[in-house]
Amino acid sequence: MFDIDGDRLRNPRTFVSMEMDGKTGAADGLRCDEEGNVWVVAGWVGDGYDGVHIFAPDGKRIGQIRLPEVCANLCFGGTKRNRLFMAASQSLYACYVATRGAHIT
Repeated sequence: MFDIDGDRLRNPRTFVSMEMDGKTGAADGLRCDEEGNVWVVAGWVGDGYDGVHIFAPDGKRIGQIRLPEVCANLCFGGTKRNRLFMAASQSLYACYVATRGAHIT
């Protein structure tokens, strides 16, 4: 994460740590919801880690959707943008969530 100063990036820092229970996986795709939470797919660690990790705007992990396989990307969809689609290594998963994906106009 950086601060934007004119046409320069300054003050580099880590937004979140992907470490959980002594394991650190690789983050891949990410999306934001209307509340500013960041939804990150991660994996390559194994059972209990692979799936979607949800972080509050302050970087605190506030949730996780565990999947039985590595997940590479995600998006919010549906008419209300409250359905989360997760593209995994061999499957496509979808579930309704209690938020809506951020919409940029």
